[in-house]
Amino acid sequence: MTISLAAVSIGFAGMLLLLFLGLHVATTMFVATFTAILVYFGPQMMAIYGTQLWSAMEDYILLSIPLYILLGEILVRSGATDKMYSSIALWLGRLPGGLLHTNIGASALFSAVSGSSVSTAATIATVALPSFRKRGFDDRMVLGSIAAGASLGNLIPPGIAFIVYAALTNASVGQLYAGAIIPSVVMVVLFMGTIIAIALLRPDLMGPREPHVGLSVRIRRLADLTGPLVVFAVIMGSIYTGWATVTESAALSVIVALVVAAANRTLSIRMLHECFVATANLTAITMLILAVAFFLNFALGSLNVTQALSGFVAGLGRTPTELMWILAAFYVLLGIFFETLPMMVGTVPIVFPIIVAMGIDPVWFGVFIVLMCELSLLSPPVGMTLYVIQAVRREGNIKEVFLGTFPFVAAMVLMTALLIHFPWMATELPKRMFAP
Repeated sequence: MTISLAAVSIGFAGMLLLLFLGLHVATTMFVATFTAILVYFGPQMMAIYGTQLWSAMEDYILLSIPLYILLGEILVRSGATDKMYSSIALWLGRLPGGLLHTNIGASALFSAVSGSSVSTAATIATVALPSFRKRGFDDRMVLGSIAAGASLGNLIPPGIAFIVYAALTNASVGQLYAGAIIPSVVMVVLFMGTIIAIALLRPDLMGPREPHVGLSVRIRRLADLTGPLVVFAVIMGSIYTGWATVTESAALSVIVALVVAAANRTLSIRMLHECFVATANLTAITMLILAVAFFLNFALGSLNVTQALSGFVAGLGRTPTELMWILAAFYVLLGIFFETLPMMVGTVPIVFPIIVAMGIDPVWFGVFIVLMCELSLLSPPVGMTLYVIQAVRREGNIKEVFLGTFPFVAAMVLMTALLIHFPWMATELPKRMFAP
């Protein structure tokens, strides 16, 4: 059976409307899927929901999601992130813009071991905000730089969003991680370049430069980066050498994080209990959404939605570059209203077959869509990281957080243009590292 494009459009618009009205993401997708199956196949088709749900959730790669969440929780509660921030501040604090660069650098390093933008936002905001209160920086710049750094959480490997994308499309997580390396580095450079440009043009928004610290002291303090760097090396090294799968590397990194916590003398039953409770809460929310997303995938496949959409797009006569700009505009608009996970699981099942039909590299598209999802985290009025930062701040108005993100949103739009017109940024390393 093939559904009409008009019916697909109505169904998608209905999903967006329910999300806009505040209905939970999983509930929204289930209502849309249930309605489609009931209308086109009848109630007897719902009998396979349990089997479909079980087969989707037993995917081994999904086990890495709670492990990466647990990893980030252990590192935060062990005090490793506090030491990391202080060490990076000694190296970046002398640049134009001072400690604002530390927010970007510390976020990048924490993202490389946590894989979560929300965790990065909460962690860096907690550590950084007290350091800025007496330094005379404009609040908007401080908050904007923290939000920008947090947006790296999913883009820098091992971002959890890549695992979700791989589960939805059967793509290689290892190749996705490799594809994200160059765009991640460029994104960090663009953020820091934005801070330098503002510091030179509007020095009144900046606080004083940090006092000079001797090279020997800075080198000694690099020891504080050992824990996060070892964790990152274990994750990436075990995956790219083929010694461990993505899930196995996540488990190994948790063990290393426990060693780091023990070395910091913060490992305790109470600390582990807090980590496990936080991990269980975040995992439950994430997996519920994914479970319903897989059911939506099944319904779309049964109704031949992908073939209909692929044929429609092919008939438009657009080039791949034009199509990607259309999708970029679509995701920017969508990101104003929706969070990362709803954007991904709600659109990838529909958009991905079109991408394949147009001959676009699935790994490149994975990096592209994660970048678009990260842009949504900086987009008022729904960007999740903005509210996390304001919650940690506990003063002032969230409007200041919104205003502070604008220069960094412009940097991400520039990054999007670079990625679209220079696709080798996301395809070259996977080809070299995974060549047969």
